Amino acid sequence: MTKKTVGYVHLEWECPACGTRNKGVDKICRSCGAAQPDDVQFEQVAQETLIQDEQLIAQAKAGPDVHCPFCGTRNPATAEQCSQCLADLTEARAREAGQIIGAHQNKGVPDVACSFCGTMNSGTALHCVHCGAALPKATPPAAAPQVRRATGMSQTARYVLFGILGLVVVACIALIVLSSRTEEVVGEVEGVSWEYSVAIEALTPVEDEDWRDRVPDDADILSCQQEVRRTQPNPAPGAVEVCGTPYTVDTGTGVGEVVQDCEYQVYDDYCTFTELQWREFDLVSLAGEDFAPRWPNPTLAQDQRIGEETETYEVYFNADGRSYTYHPDEFSEFTQFEPGSRWILEINTFNNVRSVTPDQ
Repeated sequence: MTKKTVGYVHLEWECPACGTRNKGVDKICRSCGAAQPDDVQFEQVAQETLIQDEQLIAQAKAGPDVHCPFCGTRNPATAEQCSQCLADLTEARAREAGQIIGAHQNKGVPDVACSFCGTMNSGTALHCVHCGAALPKATPPAAAPQVRRATGMSQTARYVLFGILGLVVVACIALIVLSSRTEEVVGEVEGVSWEYSVAIEALTPVEDEDWRDRVPDDADILSCQQEVRRTQPNPAPGAVEVCGTPYTVDTGTGVGEVVQDCEYQVYDDYCTFTELQWREFDLVSLAGEDFAPRWPNPTLAQDQRIGEETETYEVYFNADGRSYTYHPDEFSEFTQFEPGSRWILEINTFNNVRSVTPDQ
């Protein structure tokens, strides 16, 4: 995603000596004169207003402030000498920067009362207009409570659901166990059968959807509409910019940068069209009860062709008066089951033939 700058706002810090809130750019407390700590944590103001001072914005863009390695005084990133002791700032330590402080707070805040004289002041004020005392930070009004309707299942419904799931699991386990239990019986081949099938395909108009540049040349386009084909981090001609909620980032200068994470949606024509495609039209089969299977030879129209071919084989056994059916996979296996031959059948609980071996 692309980070888009919305603007710059003042941050603030709280004096550890007297608790007064000061602007982030203030290097000393406006109330008691204490120096801003080296490890000060900047905070958002109650209501952020975009800065219009171009010089202050340029200072924030220049990079985080640096601390003099000799006296610790905070200096702008562009400074070459310390403003306090004139020392060389080549080895100066830059303040931490880049931390996300919070979502951009640009909504109005309520007035706040002075703790000393009770005078009402603007929620963005740092000091009382009447007595000059430090003011507490205003807080946005609490959102009205919302009634939430219960959407989850009741406890009884959960028990019923868990019970049903438990029964399904038990049934699956039982099915696996039963199907894996087998017994062997000796069966005699009573007969065989085969069936050969050929699908006939015909060219049929089929409706489909795809991007315009992927529509086949011989297709008939029915309609098209603009849809998002892809998103990308960088702007592009015709792309629609979609940005998230603005948030404030500490620049390390006492000024915060309000940014948004943006992506760009590229639209294209998504079309509905019809195209002639080969689809199954009919199925022709031949069947027999011998060892000479053959494929059907259907007569095809001009717009038809032979499609998928399938072959199935069945062998019928009698074992002590009980009938079983076995399905060979290939013709070479099928031809081994001569009528009257005896085989050992592996039978599962559901009377299905799992495997066969000659009865030696």
